[in-house]
Amino acid sequence: MRLTRLDVRGLRRIGDASLAPAPTANLILGDNGAGKTSLLEAVHLLAYGRSFRGRVRDGLVRSGTDAVEVFAEWQEHRSGGVRQRRIGLRHDGQRWEGRLDGASVALLGELCAALAVVTFEPGSHALVSGGGEPRRRYMDWGLFHVEPDFLPLWRRYARALKQRNSLLKQRLRDRQLLDAWDHELSEAGEPMTRLRQRYLDALQGALIPVSDTLVPGLGAASLAFQPGWRRDELSLADALLLVRDRDLAGGFTSVGPHRADWRVRHAALPNGEALSRGQAKLTALACTLAQAEHYAAQRGEWPIVLLDDLASELDRAHQARVLGRLVDSGAQWFVTGTEAPAAIVDGPSTPLRTFHVEHGIVRAD
Repeated sequence: MRLTRLDVRGLRRIGDASLAPAPTANLILGDNGAGKTSLLEAVHLLAYGRSFRGRVRDGLVRSGTDAVEVFAEWQEHRSGGVRQRRIGLRHDGQRWEGRLDGASVALLGELCAALAVVTFEPGSHALVSGGGEPRRRYMDWGLFHVEPDFLPLWRRYARALKQRNSLLKQRLRDRQLLDAWDHELSEAGEPMTRLRQRYLDALQGALIPVSDTLVPGLGAASLAFQPGWRRDELSLADALLLVRDRDLAGGFTSVGPHRADWRVRHAALPNGEALSRGQAKLTALACTLAQAEHYAAQRGEWPIVLLDDLASELDRAHQARVLGRLVDSGAQWFVTGTEAPAAIVDGPSTPLRTFHVEHGIVRAD
C-alpha cells in the first residue's frame, strides 16, 4: 500500500498543500509549529476518521477556513496486480463527507476500511501506560482490517449496549426488555471476544522479535487479554444478569467487551513492575510495528507507516533499528523532524524524498 498523491487544505497551519510521496522513504522537515505533523495527521484522518491529536473540533480546521479537506491516491497490491484507488474526506468540525473511488460514502467505517495506516507519535506511550480505550482501538483496528466478521459484530454489540444503557439510565426495571438486550449483547459479545482473543494470540509471533530488537533488556514479551468480565467463570449472559442491580443503580453496563483490555508482560519483569516512560514508548512502538507486520502477513502488503518526530522520541540506536526494519520490509513510511534523523543521514542508502514545511507551506526537494 503506497500513497502516490496527498492533497491537504485547511488543516491547522496548512492552507493548501500537494505532495507526491516516494514509494518507500519520505522525510518531512520543518521547525516546531511549522505544520509538518499536520501532514501525517491528514493521512491518519483518512484512515481513522479522527486525529491522533484530539477531537476534530479542537483546532483541526484552519482559522478562517470552512472545513478540512484531504484527498489521496494510493496503489493497492493484491494477487491480481496493482489497483489505483482514491479517497477524499471533508470535515467542517461537525459533519463529514467522504468519497471513495469517485462514489459518495455513507458510513465513515467504509471509508476508513479502505486505507490502512499505523501511527507512532509522542502520545503513543498511552497504548501501554494509559487507559483501556487506546488498547481496545488497537485490537479492533487489526480485526477491522483482517477479519471480515468482526465489524458486523462490533456494530451489533454497540447498538445493543446503547439500548441497554438507555434503560439503565432511566432506572427501568423492565425484566423482559433487559433480558432481551442482555441476550443481544451476549450473542454479539461472545464471538466478538473470541475474535479479539484469537487476534492477540496471533500477534504474539510478530511481537516477540520486534520487542527483542527494541527492548531486549525486558525479556520476551507476551500479550495478556482481559475480556471485560470473568469469562473463565461465567458466560457473558450470566455476568450481565449477575450485575444487573448494580448496573441499574449506576446507570451503565459495567461488564462486557466494551470494558475489555490487554497488557504487555515481559519475562524480565515477572511481578508486573511499571515500565519507565522510555520503556513504555519502545514497547508501544514494538506493538505498533508488530501489528503492521501481522497485517502484512495477512494481506500481502504493509500498511503505510507514520512516525512523528522520531529523533526526539528515540535515541540514535533505536532509530536505526526501526528504520532498518522498515527499509528491509519495503513499506512506505513517513518521518517528521526538525532535522533529518541521524539514522537516515548515516544509515544504509535508500531512495528518499524530502519535503520542507515552513509556515504551513510545503515544498519538495
